[in-house]
Amino acid sequence: MWSLSAWRRRRTLARHPLDPQRWQRVRQRLPMLDGLSDEEDQWLREACVLFLHDKHLTALPGVELDGEQRLFLAAQAQLPLLHLGELNWYQGFHEIILYPDDFVSPQRHRDASGIEHEWDGEHSGEAWQQGPVILAWPGVLASGGWEGYNLVIHELAHKLDMLNGDANGLPPLHSDLRVSDWAQAMQEAFDDLNRQLDRNPDAETAIDPYAAENPAEFFAVTSEYFFSAPDLLNDAYPAVYQQLRGFYRQDPLARLQQLQHHHPHYQDAQD
Repeated sequence: MWSLSAWRRRRTLARHPLDPQRWQRVRQRLPMLDGLSDEEDQWLREACVLFLHDKHLTALPGVELDGEQRLFLAAQAQLPLLHLGELNWYQGFHEIILYPDDFVSPQRHRDASGIEHEWDGEHSGEAWQQGPVILAWPGVLASGGWEGYNLVIHELAHKLDMLNGDANGLPPLHSDLRVSDWAQAMQEAFDDLNRQLDRNPDAETAIDPYAAENPAEFFAVTSEYFFSAPDLLNDAYPAVYQQLRGFYRQDPLARLQQLQHHHPHYQDAQD
């Protein structure tokens, strides 16, 4: 059966062929893509072309954005969608704004007593309901390894979270996932992290303490770790790792362990 969306996809890919050498240079800058199968690599390449055709990247003065840099960002953005099918997971926004550095953003919060607090906060990224994604370019450039940090995935995880309303740490789950299991795993880990910080605000926690801010940040931070430090997340909160594995339909920990077992570079890094 003829499909308009499939025809548009084929036409876009045909009109915007991806330079194989450019793709290889981007792959070399993104260790977190190591170990992908040939089929996954092919999907990711095409998904990057479609993403860059669909989303507008606005580079503010001070950000140098060439074709390779655009692809570097797109590959990180598309990795979480690798096995999620053809649904429009990044709907609701059309623009990514790139700042040359961290930026100040007005913040507002109403506490439990009903008192509203306002202040200016310094951020490296923001994602708003039905609005653009904002990223500090140095944070994008620092992403892509196995170090437990990925600004792109963090902010786009918020967009996934917002698909069924305000960001609350509960994205739309697949039919084979139970909300009760998700809630239990996330809440227990969130509470554990907060208990550690309540005892010692300067504690060296297993994951970034920013995850303790609220459930939405917990989901975004653990999504970062799921793709960029799956071993640390699984060691700290294995139930959270399993829920994210079910949601993203990927197993980065297995991929990392395979690399550590078979790839000389990863074996040397362990020694």
